[in-house]
Amino acid sequence: MRCQDKLSRRHFLFASSCLPFARLQAARKVPIGLELYSVRKELAEDLFGTVRAVARMGYECVEFFAPYMKWTPSYAKDVRKLLDDLGLRCYSTHNARSAFAPENIDRIIELNQILGARQVIMASAGKVETLDGWKQVADELNRALEKMKPAGMRPGFHNHQMEFRPIEGKLPMEVLAANTEKDVVLQLDVGTCVEVGRDPVAWIRSNPGRIRSIHLKDWSKERGYKVLFGEGDAPWKAIFEAAESVGGVEFYLIEQEGSDYSPMETVERCLANYKKLRAA
Repeated sequence: MRCQDKLSRRHFLFASSCLPFARLQAARKVPIGLELYSVRKELAEDLFGTVRAVARMGYECVEFFAPYMKWTPSYAKDVRKLLDDLGLRCYSTHNARSAFAPENIDRIIELNQILGARQVIMASAGKVETLDGWKQVADELNRALEKMKPAGMRPGFHNHQMEFRPIEGKLPMEVLAANTEKDVVLQLDVGTCVEVGRDPVAWIRSNPGRIRSIHLKDWSKERGYKVLFGEGDAPWKAIFEAAESVGGVEFYLIEQEGSDYSPMETVERCLANYKKLRAA
């Protein structure tokens, strides 16, 4: 073999082993889950039965929300056994801001360890009206990271409309992103971002590696949040490409705030739409 041929072959092998990060990310399978707030009434009436029904639909993971904070460790272990028996995972929980307070955080870490969660998300910061107030929220998340990281968890923040509306000329989400450590998750709620006229794709690309989970909530000008996933105004294919190439997404969570169908039928239809969209 000529020297030039050897070099060409070596260059080909090297190039093949260094495929762009974007292609490698896009090729991997991202689990699809359900934010259980979507079926909150059913969950309150029969948690075990509702989780079983969600598993039968084909969901791969679930996100429990604030009421779980009142569970005992014993009950959390029962729920974890249910998840294990069903082949479901709980990668994250949605929490009140109080969960991150010094007097509560150890118990919240314990519950999340039992459930197997790796993201502990602040679902809302409550009424925050100044940029200094948002910097305080960032400080709370950074302090939580110090406690959670040794346990294999990351704290995070879930946006709503208000965090994408300017205060004193800046977006609260930009303040949070700039003032939190890189390991603090910026969980993106797509629907609320789209509703206020922000570009979710641009937001993902401007925060590489930090959009580790996404709520797949849709929205449309005509029907608001009653529209099913995949039938609204969100640019889902571009969102998935950005999330999987640069965003660092670890899992997706469908969230629905109401539709023309029952909550259980709604989340089943949303999952069917998701599978169709990903297969296209």
